[in-house]
Amino acid sequence: MPLWIPVTILAAFMQNLRFLLQRHLKVTSLSTAGATWARFLYSAPLVALIVLAVSGATGQGLPAPNARFWGFVLSGGLAQIVATMCVVALFARRNFPVGITLAKTEVILTALLGLVVLGDAVSTPVVVAIGFGFAGVVLLSDPPKGDVTLPWRARLFNVASGYGLASGLLFSISAVGYRGASLALEEGSVFLRASFTLGAATAVQALVLGAWLYWRERDEIGRVLASWRVSGLVGLTSMLGSLGWFTAFTLQSAAYVKALGQVELLFTFLFSVFWLKERSSAKELGGAGLIVLSLLLIVWGAL
Repeated sequence: MPLWIPVTILAAFMQNLRFLLQRHLKVTSLSTAGATWARFLYSAPLVALIVLAVSGATGQGLPAPNARFWGFVLSGGLAQIVATMCVVALFARRNFPVGITLAKTEVILTALLGLVVLGDAVSTPVVVAIGFGFAGVVLLSDPPKGDVTLPWRARLFNVASGYGLASGLLFSISAVGYRGASLALEEGSVFLRASFTLGAATAVQALVLGAWLYWRERDEIGRVLASWRVSGLVGLTSMLGSLGWFTAFTLQSAAYVKALGQVELLFTFLFSVFWLKERSSAKELGGAGLIVLSLLLIVWGAL
């Protein structure tokens, strides 16, 4: 089995944990920007230590970044900041499931951007898999029982939908940007190039968003530091998940990686069934089945 497949599954699992922790921060103590910054602030030093440890243990020098590398890192890093803020802002919205569904358009958009920017083509089975996966996401976003079902216009044209679409587009830009940055490095092993790219991106994100908080929400900086117990876990899960994503992006097309990354939704579904003991509707079971079919097609198309 290609290495990028298990690495992507691990990354999706860690991302699922990180979003749960960020949701806790958002609804209990921090603003949208604060909960987003916590991720970058606490993961940046961990990534830097890993880069130095890998370089020292393997005897490899640090890669030499060029202008192309920094262009991809800056575009990907800044897009990810705003995309993460959009997702965190969704947590407080009534139409959260609809927004998350539209956020998952990132898989389709990543395939298109990857083809245009990097020339990464996808096979026919993966195109079909992306379609099945999106259909599964739509079914899994079935509103909770007891909620009033809104007309389709009200469900699509609202603030949550705007956040969802924006995050999908921006996450696709960040995925393609990170793959482009890693490929722009001419030296180093796959893991060193991936971790170095992650370190550069995370450092930029921590500095940029920290400066924005200092300017607009100065008191939030203290709250992020005071929440170090949970925020530290956000940073740890973010670092582990991002290392997986960046390694996978270095090994495989961003479209393949993001498509397989939809396994995160399956983790969320299984968590609600086996841990929270929630009963699932026929639509949700059908959605989970479509996502499983999508994942099998992606693996088949990649082999």
